[in-house]
Amino acid sequence: QVQLDESGGGLVQAGGSLRLSCAASGRTSGIVGMGWFRQVPGKERYFVARITWSGGSTYYADSVKGRFTISRENAENTAYLQMNSLKPEDTAVYYCVALRAVGNVWGRGTQVTVSS
Repeated sequence: QVQLDESGGGLVQAGGSLRLSCAASGRTSGIVGMGWFRQVPGKERYFVARITWSGGSTYYADSVKGRFTISRENAENTAYLQMNSLKPEDTAVYYCVALRAVGNVWGRGTQVTVSS
């Protein structure tokens, strides 16, 4: 079993920054990457960013390119999402996901609210 512990959400004014963390524990040897999705009430969960564990390749949704940066600390099985120049439309619950060949594991989510 893999457990994910997310932190770093909160309330911030437009133009501000937040840093999300996602720490994986348990049977982490099968993790090949980690990512972030976000969801607002009544809408689907949308991809935000992901990073591969080997090589650190990164991928971003167009809506966050140039503003968000995903990184990882392999030794600590932790991924980070640095979010800068936040906009009200970034308001959502952000979910961390551990990517594995045997099936992905989702965190419980952390609320990010950007006020205008």
